[in-house]
Amino acid sequence: MLQTHDLTVAKQTGVTPQQVEAVRALLDQGATIPFIARYRKEKTGSLDEVVLAGIRDNLARLAELDSRRQAILKSLEEQNVLTAELQSAVESAATMTALEDIYLPYRPKRRTRAAMAREKGLEPLAALIMAQEIADPSHEALAFVNGEKGVGSVEDALAGARDIIAEWVNEDTGARQTIRGLFNREGVIQSSVVKGKEADGVKYSNYFDWQEPVARVPGHRMLAMLRGENEGFLKLSIRPPQEKAMALLHRHFVKGAGAAPVPVVLALEDGYPRLLEPSIETEIRQQAKERADDEALRVFARNLRETLMAPPMGPRAVLAIDPGYRTGCKVVCLDPQGKLLAHAVIYPGQSTASTREAGQTVLDLIRKFNIEAIAIGNGTAGRETEEFIRGLSLPGKMPVVMVNESGASIYSASAVAREEFPDQDITVRGAVSIGRRLVDPLAELVKIDPRSIGVGQYQHDVDQGRLKSKLDETVVGCVNEVGVKVNTASQQLLTYVSGIGPTLAKNIIAHRNENGPFRSRAAMKKVPRLGPKAFELAAGFLRIDNAENPLDASAVHPESYHIVVRMAGDLGCKVADLMRRDDLRRRIDLENYIGEECGLPTLQDIMAELARPGRDPRQQFEAVAFAADIRTIEQLTPGMKLAGIVTNVTNFGAFVDIGVHQDGLVHISQMSDRFVKDPADVVSVNQRVTVTVLTVDPERKRISLSMRPDAPAAHRPP
Repeated sequence: MLQTHDLTVAKQTGVTPQQVEAVRALLDQGATIPFIARYRKEKTGSLDEVVLAGIRDNLARLAELDSRRQAILKSLEEQNVLTAELQSAVESAATMTALEDIYLPYRPKRRTRAAMAREKGLEPLAALIMAQEIADPSHEALAFVNGEKGVGSVEDALAGARDIIAEWVNEDTGARQTIRGLFNREGVIQSSVVKGKEADGVKYSNYFDWQEPVARVPGHRMLAMLRGENEGFLKLSIRPPQEKAMALLHRHFVKGAGAAPVPVVLALEDGYPRLLEPSIETEIRQQAKERADDEALRVFARNLRETLMAPPMGPRAVLAIDPGYRTGCKVVCLDPQGKLLAHAVIYPGQSTASTREAGQTVLDLIRKFNIEAIAIGNGTAGRETEEFIRGLSLPGKMPVVMVNESGASIYSASAVAREEFPDQDITVRGAVSIGRRLVDPLAELVKIDPRSIGVGQYQHDVDQGRLKSKLDETVVGCVNEVGVKVNTASQQLLTYVSGIGPTLAKNIIAHRNENGPFRSRAAMKKVPRLGPKAFELAAGFLRIDNAENPLDASAVHPESYHIVVRMAGDLGCKVADLMRRDDLRRRIDLENYIGEECGLPTLQDIMAELARPGRDPRQQFEAVAFAADIRTIEQLTPGMKLAGIVTNVTNFGAFVDIGVHQDGLVHISQMSDRFVKDPADVVSVNQRVTVTVLTVDPERKRISLSMRPDAPAAHRPP
């Protein structure tokens, strides 16, 4: 069975069965996707994380199918209905849908109309009628009239027989496949407003009278309609043309003409809208929802990755401000490692005196703590606070950066924040989060539920289990791609390292607090419960600066240290020299170091790491400068060209922060002067862009933007 699965998954993912077998074996041994992708390239043929995850997911689906197959076989056996033919059909079913179609006639049911008809002894009559070989069904029905059994007339007998036939039709595998195909080809999703809900459900007004082919409905529209239905404002249905469905069923079940097939026709006309149509509709609706979920999860994961991988400013002493009007601005000072040094509250703008005092407080803090950069949250009063800060006599060319604060309030009230800062209130914690995001977005954002970061598409409407799994996988991928400095990492960041998890992360922090910084990767083996397997999976992704062995600060795995030592020995130098000098590395012939467990892909990775040990794959930091004189939505006018930063990319466009406390939407039709199929082909989260304002609706807080070069620009007075 495993070999069959390997062949199936190979076809699904476009790799060889041998690669699938290798990946399956590694996964069975407990290896993680990042570890396999980075350190087992020889075994998999250098498959990347996306392909590896696809193989894993397809293997999991087949395992689930096998589990269900065994449960069905057991049920059929217990019912004493398992024939060789039925067993063969169950064992050869390639999909869950096909498997459930086979099992449907034998699945335990509630007491249906057909079940009651069987209790009255009418199944033989149904079989006679279904064969359509009797000239007068009414005459045959006379023999089944039995007042004691509740069959008081010929019509009662015929009605019961039709109920049984209707159920047979509903459970017929061929009929279900035929109608399912019709739904997929010609099914139309129709949405209408619930009577009396027009005013309350106005945000769904686009769907008050809407229809489109279900096969082509975009995921975001499907999820919007489902949300409207769940909230009680919309009614949804998915139907193909009923006359086509009936014509297909007639061809499938009706034989000839005359009186014989009449009861079968009547059974079809009753059973299709009552049983078969709603049953297939439920399936198609679920499939449409799953497709929409897949689309939303893909969008969310892509945006989350781009957000987590945003360029870090790097270790700097930062003054961070969480802006506010009435309650003032919360100011914190952080050292280059993110440690809280001081905090204060300032009240710029409330009066001349308070503004002067606020400015003096900021300048005093800058001098006292040797501040190198200023981070300002981009929420309420953010632009006004930025203007105030830029108006001060800041030393040198100190960068002042607006930082996306989405989720900061979630963090500040979380158990993680309370544990970090038990003696500080949520306002101080929120400001600390803003400052740390500037220094290293990834290290700080891992402390927040990814669903709260604000880069999703209908994330509250998708399957929450799948969402959590997908987002966790995305975070894991980002953390392991960047690598983690084990002596400064938070418990939350360590949790996402390959092979670590929450318990080991907690143990690592405890060991570090008790014994001081780790001096080597090997020293981590002393952490309680961090055994050989966990060390193997994690070591390559952990960095230890200033270690005795310089390779401990690189992505070279300890299992390959001996290769680097051998290279250095062959050149008559030290490992540190090999890492420092390009001329030495150029003298290495990789062919001399190829072995059974170490092939060319691993050797090439080693050489790349020796050239740039512990390199950060993220791009260089660059701050965006918003228009200084445009701070509110009311100041916008059509035609303005403004600098902005992409905050979210969906399937229908991109949202852009232009510094007015409300993101604008660049619809997919306004992203380019050429056809755009996927907005992600044009922009990504955190990308700097120039946009033109098309329309502004301050009351509804809606801004329409364009990135097209031919968008009309307005003249802005000097």
